[in-house]
Amino acid sequence: MTTIYAFLAGQDDPKKCTAEKMVRFHIATPVRRISAISRDAVILDPTAPKAVSREDRERIAKHGIVVLDLSWKKLEEMPRSLQLTNRRALPYLVAANPVMWGRPMQLSSVEAVAAALYIVGEREEASGILSKFSWGNNFIDLNREPLGRYSEARTSAEVVSIQWDYAPQEEPHSSEP
Repeated sequence: MTTIYAFLAGQDDPKKCTAEKMVRFHIATPVRRISAISRDAVILDPTAPKAVSREDRERIAKHGIVVLDLSWKKLEEMPRSLQLTNRRALPYLVAANPVMWGRPMQLSSVEAVAAALYIVGEREEASGILSKFSWGNNFIDLNREPLGRYSEARTSAEVVSIQWDYAPQEEPHSSEP
């Protein structure tokens, strides 16, 4: 079983917060101070320069994974020390949680953890964590194809390359009037 840490900033409604629920279900260990986060753990961060991939499997198995339960708008306010750790972004996925259903890249904390576990090859553990939420396994159903492809990619660069098959492409801007 992977060690999962949830950094709880207390910015969400505790009744809706999936990180708080993971703590209550004894899936995650709460972390309330940045200094308590292991420098060796993988931290899920949407602003990270690398995507989570199979390359991270051993590190996650040994040192765990950290989900940051805070407003991403507040991420810039986090201490510099957090920005120097093993941060990983998730590739393009669509939320299945009731609050953000169908929105790309708007995952709940439990969806983020499950996605990372699935991508590094821990599919059964990802499904087990999601099964604690009535809507949880809809996340895997909704993202089955991309999750499968991401989990087969060997490197972060391959994961990033695959995500462009799913992410909507922006129209190029024309310089003509």
